[in-house]
Formats: sequence, C-alpha cells, structure tokens
Amino acid sequence: MTQPNILLIMADQLRLDRTGFGGNPIVKTPNLDALAARGQVFTRAYCNSPSCGPSRNSLMTGRMPSANGSWTNALSLDWDSNTFVRVLRQNGYRTGLIGKSHLQDCIDRRPSQSGKNKLDLTKLGLIRRPPQGEGRAKAGPYVEAGQEWDKYERHWFHKEGKVTMPEDYYGFDTVELTLNHDDIPAGHHYHWIKEKGGDPEQIGGSDNALETFEPWGQVWKSNTPLEYYTTTFISERSMAFMDEAVAEKQPFFLTASYPDPHHPFGVPEPYYSLYNRDEIPIPETFQNQHEDGMPHLAKLASERGKNAMGPFTFSASLDQYREATAVEYGSITLLDEGIGRLMSHLETLGIADNTLIIFCADHGDLGGDHGLMLKFAAHYQGVLNIPLVIAGPNVSQGQTDSLASLLDVGQTILDVANCQPYIGMQGRSLVPILEDHQATVRDSVLIEESYQADFLNAGKDLCLRTLVTEDARLTMFHGLEDGELYDLGADPLETNNLYNKPEGQTLQNKMMAKLIQEMMAHRDLSRYPI
Repeated sequence: MTQPNILLIMADQLRLDRTGFGGNPIVKTPNLDALAARGQVFTRAYCNSPSCGPSRNSLMTGRMPSANGSWTNALSLDWDSNTFVRVLRQNGYRTGLIGKSHLQDCIDRRPSQSGKNKLDLTKLGLIRRPPQGEGRAKAGPYVEAGQEWDKYERHWFHKEGKVTMPEDYYGFDTVELTLNHDDIPAGHHYHWIKEKGGDPEQIGGSDNALETFEPWGQVWKSNTPLEYYTTTFISERSMAFMDEAVAEKQPFFLTASYPDPHHPFGVPEPYYSLYNRDEIPIPETFQNQHEDGMPHLAKLASERGKNAMGPFTFSASLDQYREATAVEYGSITLLDEGIGRLMSHLETLGIADNTLIIFCADHGDLGGDHGLMLKFAAHYQGVLNIPLVIAGPNVSQGQTDSLASLLDVGQTILDVANCQPYIGMQGRSLVPILEDHQATVRDSVLIEESYQADFLNAGKDLCLRTLVTEDARLTMFHGLEDGELYDLGADPLETNNLYNKPEGQTLQNKMMAKLIQEMMAHRDLSRYPI
C-alpha cells in the first residue's frame, strides 16, 4: 500500500470553542470548518500538559512529561529521545518542521549570560535556583556539552547568522523556525524577512506597535506587514517543502506549526479591528469568586484587573477580557486563512486524496472562564480541551465524543503509516475511532503540570496531577489538602467543587483510585529489560 503523506497543522494555545466547528458563533474559521466537515472531529481531546514545551514534547515522544524529562518550558527534550517523526524518517518519509518547535528551551539568553535574560524569573522569585548537589541524577556526553546541543531555538544563536540545523533534529530533516509567540521576527523567519528586502528589527513587538492597549500591555496593533507575518512565513515555506517532496516523489510528514493565537495578542490590520469588542460574549462563569475553589484562584479573583504580568494566570477586568479576545479572534481568522492556503496547495499538487491531515493545538486557554486569562495552575476545561480534527484517506466523516489525548497523535500517525511504535510510547492509536466514531480507545486522560516555583504557597514546587474521565475531572495539588472534583455530566461549567464534600465522596474515591492507577500505568518503561 502506498504510504500517505501526513500533514500535522498545529496552533498554539487554542481552545476548541474558539473555532467555528467547535461551536463558536462569532469567530470566522471557514477553512478549518471545511476540514472538519470532511473529517473526524474529536470534541473531547485533551493536552497532557497545559504548557507549550511539555505538551509538544509529549506529542513528539508519545510520552508524558514525567517520562520524557521535559516537564517545564525551560527544559529541552533530551537529545537522545526517540520520536515518532524519527520512526517515519527511518521508514522512507521526508520530514519537515516549519514554524514553532519548542522542543528545546527558547529563552533568549547567551551562554555567558545565564540567568540574565530579559525576564529573569529567578530574580522575581518565581523560580528557585537548582538544589545544591554533586552532579545530576542523569548525565551523558550531550548533557556535559552544555549549550552546544540545546542552542538551536535560542534567539541569540539565530541573530549571529542563519542557522544550519542538524540533519536529524529529533527526526526532522528539514527545519525552519519561528521562535516568538508574538509578532517579533526570530529564527529562520528573521532571515527570511531580510531575504525579502524587509528589516526585521523595525517590525513587531509592543515597542513598534501602532497602538497598545494600556490596561494590559500584551495587547497591541502590530505594525508588521502581512507579507512578513509569521502566518505568511509558515504557509509559504510549508508549501515549498511540499513542492520539493512531490518533485522527489517521496512521501512526506510535515508539521506546520503556527504560534498564534498565543499571547501576547499582537496582530496587524485588518485583523486587529475585525471583531467588535462589544459583541464578544461574556462567559457564564466570568464573575466566579472561587469561594469553594482553590485559594490561589480566590486570591486572583479578589484582584480583578490587576497583576497581569507575563505568562501567568490573572483575573481580568471586562475590558481586558473583551479587548484581548477580539484581537485573539482576529489572529485565529488570519491563522485560518494561512491554513486555507495549505489546503488549496494540496489540491494544486494533486495529492489531497493521499494526504492525512491532522489539526490540533498544544493546549488551550482560560479565555475568561471563571474570570481568568491565560493558563497556569488552573485546569478548567478551556485550558485542557483542545481542537483535534483528522481527515484524509479511510477517515469517516463526523464527530466523536470519545476521549483522546495528544499522546495518541504519534501512535495514530505511525499506525496509518504502517510503522511500529517504539518501547516506552504511552499513547493509543485513534484509528478505530477514525473508522467508527462510536468506538473508544481510552476511558481517561492523564494531565501533568510542574514548575520550579511555589506559586501555591504550599512549601512545594508547583505540581498538579489531573485525571479527566467521561463524566468527571479530579485535580490534585502537591502540598495542599484541598483539591478539585467536578461532575462534568451534572456540572459542565465546573462551578460546584465536590472535593471533600459528602455528596462527592463516592465519586472522589472512584476518581482517586483511577488517578493512582493511571499514574502507575504511565510509568517510564523505555528502559526495557533484555
């Protein structure tokens, strides 16, 4: 059987309900809606960590953050980690990554300036210094080499000149990167603009913005011309990759990874003004004071409109929420148009019928639910429930409520490509559901979140473990006696925390036992005894 081409399209920090096919009545996503109409839509797909790096590395390896070692954004995926992409490459696929990677730490600090990056979280007290000791529990040649192996996604490295990537970058043989979430050019995108005659130093970012929203400095009208914007770069270079693979008559696997709609929210016109702020709907839970929820969220609710710092969760004012969401909607529509170009190009090349297309996001966003913005230490559905659409050969059309995990994407791709998974992968192939939307392959999804800081004032570094089942969500917080338990069938908006309440005791016991079982099931088995 001819191996199909495989196109994985990724968005960054996109909720399922920020798409037309996901039920949003306002945001315009006609190309994604058309893709969803001819494929299988997973309404209950979940990320395995609500942070970019851990989530993406879980997808790549098919292993939980606690298993693959990349449990926070500033931890690069180990250089010797196996990935499903490498398996495809070994089985004859041409493999490409265009856009955002975050397989490695991308904080902009030079080796000689460790700890002196623009946002020094250690000085802010948000990250503690590593514990003192006589070495690491895990060491090897690539670890001892220091910055040499994990510099490929650092801004400074790309500023020194156009970077030639390794011939096997975690399985990718072609890699062209954009490194920022916002509209500031970086990576190969930076040099692409220069080659087109533009000046990447004069565009993008709040300093160059045409307008900045004062109540929250992470929202602005970008001065970046559309022909230089990240979406244009990724779409054009992705099409060029397809052209080369088709010319060589080689099956391809391509990840087209767009950094939108992740904050900061900076997008050019006409998308900045595309949506009327007054028409942005207010979430039903926007005024939640978290009186029976977690103490750190109740504290945020008492400070509504304040402390909107960096990438961390905060409680938004109505103006902050509406302004940011309107601009976010604009960036999603621009993203949709870029994806539409990829769909049209498949048709032009005559390979649409032999290409499996997967659309997903690495994680979601609180998006105003419960009065909160962004994502951090709050595992509401908007953060965890991601869009996942699979379309292509032998995929039935429709919608499924069967549970799915980002861990399952790699297993599914290998299954479709007729390749064997490797020992230690923890996902499950979704092919049975692609053939029959009523099929199931799992009864729960495990989610991990870890950070080297005591955000909860629990005397412990942040550590959350969440289990989502067909009808419930349980979240445990390391160092705290309180937790979260929601009956999703009776309480889909997650407003009645049943944890340690008499009426929730039976469900709590069941979910606690299941969480323990799933944590044991996801232990690292990659070191297989001979």
